[in-house]
Amino acid sequence: MRIEAPFTCTWTHRLCFTSGVLDPANPTLRDALEPTADGPARAQFYVDSGVAAAWPGLADRVAHYAQRSAGRLELAGPTVIVPGGEECKNDRAQLDRLLQTMAAARLCRRSYAIALGGGAVLDAVGLAAALTHRGVRLVRLPTTTLAQDDSGVGVKNAVNAFGKKNFLGVFAPPWAVINDAEFLTTLSDRDWRSGFSEAVKVALIKDCAEFGRIEAAAEAIARRDADAAGPVIRRSAELHLRHITRGGDPFETDSARPLDFGHWAAHKLEALTGFALRHGEAVAIGVAVDAAYSALIGLAPEADARRAAGCLRALGFALEHPALGDADAVLGGLEEFREHLGGRLTVTLLGGIGRGVDVHAIDARAMRRAIEQVAAGRWAQCQRTVAARDPAGASHASQQRAVTRGPSAGPAHAGPEAVGHVVQAEDR
Repeated sequence: MRIEAPFTCTWTHRLCFTSGVLDPANPTLRDALEPTADGPARAQFYVDSGVAAAWPGLADRVAHYAQRSAGRLELAGPTVIVPGGEECKNDRAQLDRLLQTMAAARLCRRSYAIALGGGAVLDAVGLAAALTHRGVRLVRLPTTTLAQDDSGVGVKNAVNAFGKKNFLGVFAPPWAVINDAEFLTTLSDRDWRSGFSEAVKVALIKDCAEFGRIEAAAEAIARRDADAAGPVIRRSAELHLRHITRGGDPFETDSARPLDFGHWAAHKLEALTGFALRHGEAVAIGVAVDAAYSALIGLAPEADARRAAGCLRALGFALEHPALGDADAVLGGLEEFREHLGGRLTVTLLGGIGRGVDVHAIDARAMRRAIEQVAAGRWAQCQRTVAARDPAGASHASQQRAVTRGPSAGPAHAGPEAVGHVVQAEDR
């Protein structure tokens, strides 16, 4: 006997944009919290150590905000400082410490864990919150460009284990995400730049016009022009949120993960460098590699692959990393990516600016060539003339579906090392 009973549940994903979220006159955070029948919302704050160092007195600001929000917000304990960066995800003791603080604060399922920091801290605190009582409400206050335009909006929480990125994790949507532009002002140039690779990624597979806007604004963004960067961050967050809430597969039960375009190589590069590469830096390289491969096999126009790499270069990313020198080691990331997906391999590639294409096998020889060519800097040539002719960002080659091959591409068909072919192509 077998009984199957499909069910659905409703969830509201709250994404807010503001500045000065801890100013008592700013109601954004208070309004996002739901008081209990017994009194105000109880919350425990977790702050990235890097943010705490950049903003002296931040714990006092949190306490002052809560004091001025009496009746709406009650602190469950003193602010907890969490090591920033991958340290909090690589050290299992940090996860245990987070769980211990939640137990000591006596958080319940209607309490809030408020995580203020970069993507790694949001990941680790999110996992601890999801494990505590099977789900304490999580509010994310992302403080990096990458967390604000991508990871902070997501529904995944994880830490690293056994040398593998995000090996231990859960799907658990945040109660709310609040992007505060004020926190971006103290980022290093490296961390400022890092998030924009994710904006390029999602525009390349979902929004041709947005890619054109990023391309046009790239040099201003690299100079940290907030007026140029703000709309790009907001649109990227919106595109990620739209895919999660309207894409039909928020918890990734299918094999396709279009938002992981460029990520199979990125995750491997992070591991190969001992996480010396920032995630956003690795994504920039991974996107350039997959765009080059897409052109080499005839899936995308050469001009579009060059524009992708050129835009990343204009944003300030260095694509020729020494880790690419061992192409076979990088290629090992494909099998790790398949294991992480579950089932058969599915990789999203570039079908042209604004269009992703899913494939279920990779020609190892062509991918090795793409890796070697990106390492040699042979794709990062800005296509300024193309962009100037078409401000919306759609290259004429894309519109006509003309396919040209990249440098020394050789035949576009699968060679002896080919392990499959494109079996699905759809707009992403």
